Amino acid sequence: MSARITVLLVDDHAVVREGYRRLLEVSGGITVAGEATSAADAYQQFCILTPDVVVMDIALPGVSGIEALRRILVHEPKARVLMFSMYEDAIFVRRALEAGAAGYLTKAAAPRVLVEAVASVAAGRRFLSPDVAQTLALQPLKSERTNRDVLSAREFEVLKLLVEGCSLNDIAQQLGLNPKTVSNHQSAIRQKLGAETATQLLRAAMRLGLIPEL
Repeated sequence: MSARITVLLVDDHAVVREGYRRLLEVSGGITVAGEATSAADAYQQFCILTPDVVVMDIALPGVSGIEALRRILVHEPKARVLMFSMYEDAIFVRRALEAGAAGYLTKAAAPRVLVEAVASVAAGRRFLSPDVAQTLALQPLKSERTNRDVLSAREFEVLKLLVEGCSLNDIAQQLGLNPKTVSNHQSAIRQKLGAETATQLLRAAMRLGLIPEL
């Protein structure tokens, strides 16, 4: 591409963003047009900057990067969003791709892979880092079925916020839902995961990879 690719970086760690900015801009063909630290901030910055590519972490404060991805795509269906996350589990890759991500790579990937991914996504191609592609390829071979397909995308988002300690009212506000709707989602989540207590719900979230094992 003759024109420089513009990128919006979304990560809640300033040091991490600075490292990615330097890495991308030293490549010569990429300009970091802006940065964001949360889903709401990412959406606002995207609407203002209209970057060619959004490089977004999944683990953001409050609602996840996957929810931010959905909001951006509602505003601009042709948006190109590259998920760049510490999460290597297939469940997060699947959720991101199902939500419309143009690519996914982990933070364990070599620095050059991020530059390659941004260029590929900007050109209209889908990109998966080698480790992510291998994870997806091996997933069907696992005999033990997990709960990854049990929860809907909205229930998955509600569970993330629940285990982070958010109240039903907080979740309703962050997701733009009625508190009663959130309560219904909570009931459905508990039933689907067989979690009657807060501790059981926490353990289920650990199994799903939403929070690290204790």
